[in-house]
Amino acid sequence: MLRTVLLVLAAFLVAPTVSAQSLPPGARAYLGDWTTYDGDEPQSVVRLTESSGVLRGRIVRILPTEESPQPQYLCGECIGEFEGADLRTVPLIEGMEWDGGEFSGGRITDPTNAKRYKGILKLDGRDELRVRGYVGVRALGRTQTWRRAQ
Repeated sequence: MLRTVLLVLAAFLVAPTVSAQSLPPGARAYLGDWTTYDGDEPQSVVRLTESSGVLRGRIVRILPTEESPQPQYLCGECIGEFEGADLRTVPLIEGMEWDGGEFSGGRITDPTNAKRYKGILKLDGRDELRVRGYVGVRALGRTQTWRRAQ
């Protein structure tokens, strides 16, 4: 009995450290840091992580811009539940699951308007990620291209 309890406990402790290994190789390529852009100007770095087959993304760094040379983590432009929030705490990407060539089925959050959109993430080569948020059907949306952070 004690041995069974210890084995179950060990499985729970080890599972989070090997969960990314349970993803297919194509899906593991999505994990890591990605630079977001507004036009050609880099804006932030988002870290994509996985737990139990579910992809998540959060901002880990705001990049300096001409308009804002001192990066601001508190969102003065955000409304609703994210007004004044530290952008590093906002779950930008939630609930995405691998669907044989892309991550989909989850939500993408825009903290500036406090809206959540259905989302799709699809690699274009090794270092570009197409991030599409949409309402209802995929055709009604917007795609951003993120580049793997250096």
